[in-house]
Amino acid sequence: MKNKGAAFFSGGIGMGVAIGVALGVAMDNLALGIALGVAIGSGLGSAGMAAINKKAEDGKDDDDKSPD
Repeated sequence: MKNKGAAFFSGGIGMGVAIGVALGVAMDNLALGIALGVAIGSGLGSAGMAAINKKAEDGKDDDDKSPD
């Protein structure tokens, strides 16, 4: 089984940093905003990975025909 959820982690970090930079600029504290964004993005990415991997384990994902 391929790990199709791995891309969600880096994508989540990227989105989180973008959100964090926006919050940091708005709050005039960029360092805190970036750190907060990485934390938010890590959570989003991990949740996305878990959802994709759960879907693959349940057998709902018929795209992967290769054996484990």
